[in-house]
Amino acid sequence: MKSITARFIAGCAALFLMGLFASASAQVSHLTGAKDRTLAPALSLLNAQGKQVRLSDYRGKVVLLDFWATDCGGCRVEIPEYVQIQDAYKDKGFVAVGVSMDIWYDDLANAKAAWDRVNPFAQQQKINYPILMADAQTPTLYEINSLPATYLIDRNGRIAASYVGVLVDKGNVEKNIDLLLNER
Repeated sequence: MKSITARFIAGCAALFLMGLFASASAQVSHLTGAKDRTLAPALSLLNAQGKQVRLSDYRGKVVLLDFWATDCGGCRVEIPEYVQIQDAYKDKGFVAVGVSMDIWYDDLANAKAAWDRVNPFAQQQKINYPILMADAQTPTLYEINSLPATYLIDRNGRIAASYVGVLVDKGNVEKNIDLLLNER
């Protein structure tokens, strides 16, 4: 497990440094056509209160699904923007959902240790949306090789756009959310 965690942290650090030194503009993503979208892999993860939460619980809403870790520099840059997006869109059929990749747990002791690290971070960042804790299958399900990784999921539970790496263009994310909210 430590080697997987170390790879994520190293990947996150590398992406953050690339973002600092690259001259490229912020990352944008275009929506995949509705007919070409694939169903988002099913997630069923624990929240801080120990309640099982399923991605399918949010069916009917547009979901910004953000995979992050407390030690990820790029994640620290993006989270405040996602907090703003949650504030702007929460009453319009949208929800942001954070998935902490800090520690994958096998028993309650590990889950408690993970939440002991994540909860103070979430309070410090003023995260205003649900946070779930990743398990061992999460990185494989979403093919996560580096952090941050963010997916926009349409009301039918299908992946409509993805952003992997730092310096996501907030305006592009909001434009895509608006388009998804207006789909019928």
